[in-house]
Amino acid sequence: MDIPPASTPVACNMTTAVDTPQQRVDDYWSLFGRHLLGRERTAEGIRFRLRAEPGVEEQARDLAAREKACCAFFAFDVRADGDQVIWDCAVSDDDTARAMLEEFYHLPETAGRGLAELGDHLAARGLRIVTDPSRGARDTGSTGRE
Repeated sequence: MDIPPASTPVACNMTTAVDTPQQRVDDYWSLFGRHLLGRERTAEGIRFRLRAEPGVEEQARDLAAREKACCAFFAFDVRADGDQVIWDCAVSDDDTARAMLEEFYHLPETAGRGLAELGDHLAARGLRIVTDPSRGARDTGSTGRE
């Protein structure tokens, strides 16, 4: 995995995203709700283990690519391994990035709380989410590192 340097801004820029924040949260909720087998912490970060059912690897790869496009401080590796899809996640060497990785670890539960509560929670942890206001979303929080 190619982990970004610590100088990488810890911000989520969804201004050019193909989806809205709500769609993204819904996609995570769907993937984890249907296919999550387990998760664990690894030497580099965290790992999600998913059922290797048809389309799951592609769905995880798509989500990882969309997440990397807006959150450059993340690194992802998705691969099939027997009857599982392994999704490894790591972040740059930064306290706020590590806090976001911890939040990502808990996403199977928190995605179901809804976008407003999740956005407020992430902002309190220091992640700024920048969106396109014409799509009905709002900016949250600030890391002070932009």
